[in-house]
Amino acid sequence: MIRTTVTIATSTLMLTGLFLVGCSTPAATETATTETPTTETQSNTGTQNISVNKTQQTLHLAQSILEAAGSGDIEALSAKMVDDFVWHNEGDRTVPWIGTWEGKETVLNQFLPTFGGGLQTTSWTTDYSFAKDDQAVFMGTMAADATNTGESTGPMSWAVRVQVVDGKVKSWNWFEDSFAVSRAFHGQ
Repeated sequence: MIRTTVTIATSTLMLTGLFLVGCSTPAATETATTETPTTETQSNTGTQNISVNKTQQTLHLAQSILEAAGSGDIEALSAKMVDDFVWHNEGDRTVPWIGTWEGKETVLNQFLPTFGGGLQTTSWTTDYSFAKDDQAVFMGTMAADATNTGESTGPMSWAVRVQVVDGKVKSWNWFEDSFAVSRAFHGQ
């Protein structure tokens, strides 16, 4: 398990630092918790080999896309996404960045500027990371301010599930306290 805490200067990170993983130090990267099956498992369709190597590659790629986004490296971010990349946020559809965004160009040119301009992260921790086959999960806590109202979400949990296909990220499913985000955005 990794647990790191980062306090973010709200105006210094592109994309509001929301993607920032506290895994930029070698020690944190080396201690990431990873589920890595080393034996065959049984399924309803028979024996299925789960590749340890694929699991490790999935975690590494998912972590690298978090780091690219957190550092504002759009070129690296773009190189790691498939063309039909899908970003999904559950929550209040009146918040401009909530919903499903389909296509790499749409995510890079519409979603990220909207999201980055609407929410500024004020604190961030990455507490857990694990992967299995083509899926990786990261979980932690954060707080953010809505830029339109200045209201804070307060501390909240977050998680993201990342799907990797053929060495690139295919989908990003973001989970957060969407009620807190909505209240901050609407100044409540």
